[in-house]
Amino acid sequence: MMKQYQLAMPQQVFSGETGMQALESLAARHKKAAVFTDAGIRASGVLERPLAELDKAAVPYVVYDTLPAEPTCDQAQQVIDTFRESGADLIVAVGGGSVMDIAKLASITADGSCTVRDQLKDPRIGKKTVKTIMIPTTAGTGSEATPNSIVAVPEEQLKVGIVNPEMIADAVILDGEMIRRLPRKIAASTGIDALCHAIECYTSAKANPFSDLFAMQALRLIFANLEKACDDADALDAKEKMMQAAFYAGVAITCSGTTAVHALSYPLGGRYHIPHGVANAIMLMPVMQFNKSCCSKKFAEVYDAVGGTGAGTDTEKADWVINQMDAMVKHLDIPTSLKPYGVTETDLPLLVKAGMDVQRLLVNNPRTVTAADAEALYRAIL
Repeated sequence: MMKQYQLAMPQQVFSGETGMQALESLAARHKKAAVFTDAGIRASGVLERPLAELDKAAVPYVVYDTLPAEPTCDQAQQVIDTFRESGADLIVAVGGGSVMDIAKLASITADGSCTVRDQLKDPRIGKKTVKTIMIPTTAGTGSEATPNSIVAVPEEQLKVGIVNPEMIADAVILDGEMIRRLPRKIAASTGIDALCHAIECYTSAKANPFSDLFAMQALRLIFANLEKACDDADALDAKEKMMQAAFYAGVAITCSGTTAVHALSYPLGGRYHIPHGVANAIMLMPVMQFNKSCCSKKFAEVYDAVGGTGAGTDTEKADWVINQMDAMVKHLDIPTSLKPYGVTETDLPLLVKAGMDVQRLLVNNPRTVTAADAEALYRAIL
């Protein structure tokens, strides 16, 4: 019997040199827009291009530019409560994953029928009442493509993913100019996040023809462009390809899902406030080595697709792919251990418990992860 596969994507996606111009016609259909962003994006000048298109559309808008990074569920709720007073029927999210995640939550809670904490209990309770346009300013989170929103739950010291198909964006605009001035450190951590999305989805126990298609294309683009996009501020072509890769990897998430890298990284973000992309980068190598015995063939397919050299057997090809990913992380100067964050052996029991609670993602891992396995994986990065 054939399994059922599902592909969920934003209704419209615009990219290329004139992609941003689509915002004018999209916004003109609405009575008022609310622009979600953060102070750093506002200060960088990146916001001016989307605002210029809204001006052309002659649609009134209000800008919320104090959205927090790595938001807690209560911080997200505060933004949403303020947004409700605006009367806007369109949300334009200009930012990274945190901005887009809050925007998506606002789109399904704007009518006041439920709260963010209600969504934690029942992710499907919210219904979209406000249209959304996502304009990412990083090439990594893929939030513009997914029905997911990540928030921290303070009392649990854990980041939690809220998944609701209603949060799929109505439109997405991918524009390489939006990441031209992105600091290398942020470009690197978000780019590695995209890499994690792609390789996890491709090796997921729930991988299928849809997720494989998008994850593999993301991997081709990331292997060829990530380092150049981070190292060269003027490498616009590489940056545009990374934005496409991040989007493709986000689509792959909706089809299959991430695995133990993300599951075990959530406690690192929730408890130690390690940025999401960095936490994933730290977990990447231990989990890939742990999974290798179960998915060497999949790694070998990646090797062939990205132009690997010097390997013959599937095992050799798998080692090449894992080593190349490790080299990318190190080239981009991203930490590969928890030492800079003060995590010690005494923290292991709490980390293991929190990580094992993320069964939503652990069930996707191609190799079963026990509590003892989780402890060993965390111990490897102390």
